[in-house]
Amino acid sequence: MESRVITFSKNVFLPLTTVCHNRCGYCCFRTPVRDGCIMMPSEVRHVLRQGQMLGCKEALFTFGERPGLEPGFLPYIRKTGYNDILEYCYEMCKTTIECGLLPHTNAGVLTYQELERLKEVNASMGLMLETTADVPAHSRSPGKTPSIRIETIENAGKLQIPFTTGLLLGIGETMEDREESLSVIAALHRRYDHIQEVIIQNFCPKAGTPMEDVAPVPSEEICLTIRMAREILPGDIAIQIPPNLADARMLIQCGVDDLGGVSPFTLDYVNPEHPWPQIEELRDLIGDAKLRERLCIYPEFIEKGWYPAQLESLIKRLEQQLLS
Repeated sequence: MESRVITFSKNVFLPLTTVCHNRCGYCCFRTPVRDGCIMMPSEVRHVLRQGQMLGCKEALFTFGERPGLEPGFLPYIRKTGYNDILEYCYEMCKTTIECGLLPHTNAGVLTYQELERLKEVNASMGLMLETTADVPAHSRSPGKTPSIRIETIENAGKLQIPFTTGLLLGIGETMEDREESLSVIAALHRRYDHIQEVIIQNFCPKAGTPMEDVAPVPSEEICLTIRMAREILPGDIAIQIPPNLADARMLIQCGVDDLGGVSPFTLDYVNPEHPWPQIEELRDLIGDAKLRERLCIYPEFIEKGWYPAQLESLIKRLEQQLLS
């Protein structure tokens, strides 16, 4: 009998800006417009070089949603040499490719045209659905309107972008809401065949946020959600958990296939109080399963050719490194 395989991606985490137009009740990532709110190009290049030296193959770009709508942001983004955050991200993705890593961008909700543009320089992209429910935690977050997020995920399918999405547990949704969210993701994948993985991520209370006193989701409830996801989602979608946010040793036994991006160099800037486990720790967590490194674009999407032409040689080279 073959050993069960659990995959992960070795990456660097690049938060280009912490400014965000949303005001989610659980977030400690967002900051106001201020000095230091943008990661400058020299810092991006430094992280990329360090990541490449440490054997990372993915650069995860993330930032607050629609930061350009925040008053006073424009002068700060212009200090980078670019006019808006998406232009800046596009150019930093090109720099990433030159450094020998594959870009994966999670930029929040995007239009069809914006996705199409970023597709040119990304091996894969992502957007957390979080929930299809209208929850108080999102009452001041226009980008968290479920229909808008679903539209972005659907447009990624129309554009044949290998895509990551997921649920955020414990933000006011019910188990029935989670079932509906998973069913929506499953339906989108059956139509477009583009979902690589679904993250089942638990909300972690953050001091200084409106939801700091909300009780975290019990591990048993997360496990039930993972099992439900495995029943609802098509079998070719991987189920992922962040190994630094919950009892990963227990949850892996509930039907988890993947541990997501793990960085030997950068923090989890969204959950900075929870450091990434390192590779040897991952091996200990998964028990008898086999740990296997992967690229941010899954093998089946490489076989289908769902990547920009300028990334072909890099993808094939990195894929060969994993096989050797």
